[in-house]
Amino acid sequence: MAKQASATQSFVPLKEVRDGIAILRDGSLRSIIMVSSINFALKSHDEQTAILAQFQSFLNTIDFSVQIAIESRRLNILPYLELLHTKEDTQENDLMKIQLREYIEFIRTFTTEVDIMVKSFFVVVPYSPPALNIEKSLNSMLSKQKTETISPEMRYEEHRTQLEQRVGVVENGLSRIGVRSIPLGSDEIVELFYHLFNPGEEGRNAPIR
Repeated sequence: MAKQASATQSFVPLKEVRDGIAILRDGSLRSIIMVSSINFALKSHDEQTAILAQFQSFLNTIDFSVQIAIESRRLNILPYLELLHTKEDTQENDLMKIQLREYIEFIRTFTTEVDIMVKSFFVVVPYSPPALNIEKSLNSMLSKQKTETISPEMRYEEHRTQLEQRVGVVENGLSRIGVRSIPLGSDEIVELFYHLFNPGEEGRNAPIR
């Protein structure tokens, strides 16, 4: 089983998650932003035209690629049912208690027969550090003296700053369209990747890192 798990992990490009950033095996960084949706069909013609114009303007302002991802996940109704059971136990009115019990049974039956799906929308912002050989060439051109060695931590902080600047550009552009956005934290990214690679375990939380 251990060998099988190791073989499966070799196909996952993710190396680690830290500071709300997904670090891939090739050294590139990814920030994942959860965004709200817009019901485009319910907008008037003028509103639709304005949204498209703002989105086009947003795409023209960025000089890097972004990835738009949509996740569909079956709604886990168990926490809601547990909350209703708690309300039932504290209900003093017998009639309300009966109605609440019937409502719980209705929700349980309905969600058993029909899959209730929840859609989440994400924008993935990448940053790929420049190749080491290019950096060495630039250093040799700028100075013939021996340059001070940059620690991996300092290099990571520099790359993280570049990525955060890109995230700020994306968030500002999306806000002009009327889309709310929030970057995912480390635990949320781990949870997202866990469910992406374990679609059959929707009701479980990601293992503690």
